[in-house]
Amino acid sequence: MAAVLALGCVLSLQASAQTAPHPAGTVKSVGSGSFVLTTSGGQDVTVNVPSAAKVLIVPPGAKDLSAATAGSVTDVQAGDRALVTGSAGDTGATVNAIRVILMKSTAIAQSHEADEAAWARGGGGIVKSVDPAGKIEISSGLHNVTVTTTPSTIVRRYSNGSVRFEDAVKSDLASIQPGDQLRVRGTRSADGAAIAADEIVTGGFKNYSGLLTAVDASSGTVTLKDLTTKKVVTVAVTPNSDVRRLPPMAAQMIAARMKGGANGAGPGGAGAAQRPAGPPPAGGEGPQGAGAARRAGMDLSQMLSRLPTETISGLKPGEAVMIVATAPSGQSGQSSAVTLLAGVEPILTAAPSGEGMTLTPWSVGGGEPSMGGEGAGPGR
Repeated sequence: MAAVLALGCVLSLQASAQTAPHPAGTVKSVGSGSFVLTTSGGQDVTVNVPSAAKVLIVPPGAKDLSAATAGSVTDVQAGDRALVTGSAGDTGATVNAIRVILMKSTAIAQSHEADEAAWARGGGGIVKSVDPAGKIEISSGLHNVTVTTTPSTIVRRYSNGSVRFEDAVKSDLASIQPGDQLRVRGTRSADGAAIAADEIVTGGFKNYSGLLTAVDASSGTVTLKDLTTKKVVTVAVTPNSDVRRLPPMAAQMIAARMKGGANGAGPGGAGAAQRPAGPPPAGGEGPQGAGAARRAGMDLSQMLSRLPTETISGLKPGEAVMIVATAPSGQSGQSSAVTLLAGVEPILTAAPSGEGMTLTPWSVGGGEPSMGGEGAGPGR
């Protein structure tokens, strides 16, 4: 989840002219009285910080400088986020700082952890119906969950196939359609059947699951017959795709939970829906994936950030995958994988029709904070 500093108000406080350099980005390295800043565009800028320059440290989520505390150039460390106001140096890649607004990487990490926990306590799923009065029914694994909203609930929507929270725009209930992916931050009821939403984020993504019939690493595509639609689909796997593999033990435990839940007994059966879905505590518990399987329920997105990564060259025809992809676009009408999860054979065996599974396209982990956006939420 990105801890973000909105600079609309901050920039208006700058005493320098609008033409003065004010690069923003991540601190790459630190020298004596200077540091190198890598901007969002990938450019490295050397920032010289004279003794007269002001260094202000702000907390993640700050909208202005009211919560800023005074610092010095010695507070700047690699990984911190910074916005610099100053004058051009001797070269185009040098800035002489007048003021440095600094967001510490340690504070960002703590904010990400708190935000991640808040979103994990909520949940996610596929939208089944939307009531204009403010109720949204979602399918979350084997269970249906009612998400209740109020006029104060923040509603955001991903656009243009992006799953970066910075790219999500403010939206409303009218934009949410059945079949959309939804993630919610809020308070669960005691029985887990309802969530009072503080914030929701939605997007129009496609879910596919089935056995791979072809893997073309050279062209970056995989082909499978989707269990739900019974149609053959080809999906592009790009450098931005999050490709993971589920360990066999975790897959078997989730499958056992699904079978038990369908019968009302067994692992994860009766009472399983009463426990909020969420990632396991730091360090895990038991065998790899076991604690995550128990806590994540069928919302597999809760587990993704902890799973081993995979590459398209590691995928083989005949193995089972679950994919969340962008809606087909362009002349080819081809989807691009946002998330691809391999190693799910036991899960598809437990749900051969493709029902009862939820794989949302975004993780609850935090992306890199922006020094010029707004809001906070799940990102990649």
